[in-house]
Amino acid sequence: MSDSSTGAAAPRLRVLVYSDDSDTRANVMLALGTRPHPDLPALEFLECATEPVVIQQMDTRTVDLAILDGEAVPTGGMGIARQLKDEIAFCPPVLVLTGRAEDAWLATWSNADAVVPHPIDAISLADAVIALLRTRSAQSAAR
Repeated sequence: MSDSSTGAAAPRLRVLVYSDDSDTRANVMLALGTRPHPDLPALEFLECATEPVVIQQMDTRTVDLAILDGEAVPTGGMGIARQLKDEIAFCPPVLVLTGRAEDAWLATWSNADAVVPHPIDAISLADAVIALLRTRSAQSAAR
């Protein structure tokens, strides 16, 4: 998509969505849509089904937010979140999808910035994502 007045590409926020379950990835993307809030740029989704691809994509430093399925197998999103937060300086925000609301305490160990339980509630997910992306934008502007 281009800005017709300048010919420049419109800014987009890259959101990585990790789950071994394609239905979970689809539900996340459907719940968020391409523009969850008018104050934010449009979202561009990057689907990942395996841990190595998540790590590879995060190493590019082009991801603005990672949404990780804590129930994914063989590698759950909580373990990946902890690894990302431990290994990437200025790691983008990470949201972990937990199996149940009662599992939110587990995500604390993972250093996740936000937690949303399954089944995915579109409003809860959008609220969490909007808050994380706003924080990310503010931190990027401060650097």
